[in-house]
Amino acid sequence: MTERRVTANLALTLDGRYHGPEGPGDMSAIIPYMTTETARNQMTRIWENATTALLGRRNAEGFLGFWPTVAADENADPRDRGYAKWLVDTEKVVLSSTLTESPWERTRLVNAPAAEVVAQLKADGEGDILVNSSVSVIKALLAEDLIDTLYLTICPQIAGGGPRLFDDGLPGTKWTVAHQETGDLGEVALVYNRVR
Repeated sequence: MTERRVTANLALTLDGRYHGPEGPGDMSAIIPYMTTETARNQMTRIWENATTALLGRRNAEGFLGFWPTVAADENADPRDRGYAKWLVDTEKVVLSSTLTESPWERTRLVNAPAAEVVAQLKADGEGDILVNSSVSVIKALLAEDLIDTLYLTICPQIAGGGPRLFDDGLPGTKWTVAHQETGDLGEVALVYNRVR
């Protein structure tokens, strides 16, 4: 086994929600904080050491409609463009039981549990394996204690409804703060490393 780390990135509200009560499209408590200096600096941190993107189907399809245009936009913020170019060019593994054709170039479709896929990815290759905003994958890996670093951006709003990242039943784990930064709007970028 190589020493590849599994990292995960997600924005949450103060009440731990990754979207609001109106469903996945209800990002009203999160979106205002995603283009701040703090959020963009966090975006750069998440991919700097990553060589593989591990995504769920929903995020893979959603990202395809957005990030390639950012990669091609010379007027985009350099941090947004850096992440976009990385995502377009890097190896992508998409977990799906329904897709039959890959939605991106340099993408492999896998119909298997996230823990099995991570074990295979860790068996060879180098660099971090990044799960960016794919909540179903992040939750599955947290349940198996397979995430080494959590990048969380906490938005200073209470959504009042919607699903939470940290469900009851997760194994008890300890984390240490590797980085923290507070933005002008009150958003906080945190990097936690798993203590093993």
